[in-house]
Amino acid sequence: MKRGVTIFWIGLFVLIVLGIGASFFAKAGPNKLDSFAQCIKDSGVIFYGAFWCPHCQNTKKMFGTAQKYLPYIECSTPDGQGQLQICKDKGVTNYPWWTHPATSTVLTGEHTLQELADFSSCTLPK
Repeated sequence: MKRGVTIFWIGLFVLIVLGIGASFFAKAGPNKLDSFAQCIKDSGVIFYGAFWCPHCQNTKKMFGTAQKYLPYIECSTPDGQGQLQICKDKGVTNYPWWTHPATSTVLTGEHTLQELADFSSCTLPK
């Protein structure tokens, strides 16, 4: 009986070690929105937001891992009590705040991916 218990624990240990090892080598595949987020950035559109803004967080979550390609500028001071000068200079008054320099237009609030595609003239992947 003792031998069976020992084999069980050794087997369990090996599975745990293999699982942890595999997690170091496994890489997430590309997000289908990577090229869309990159297109938004390439179009010159800029996304201004604040870390404490729930609408900004929801917008970032829509992009998943592709959010790293978004042209995001943080507007909040680290204490969340003020606004950085770059955002004051751009006239940002609420979040999210998207600007399109080619058309001088502004889009504020939470929007769907399709609305952001229309605003940026980028194609939303199927």
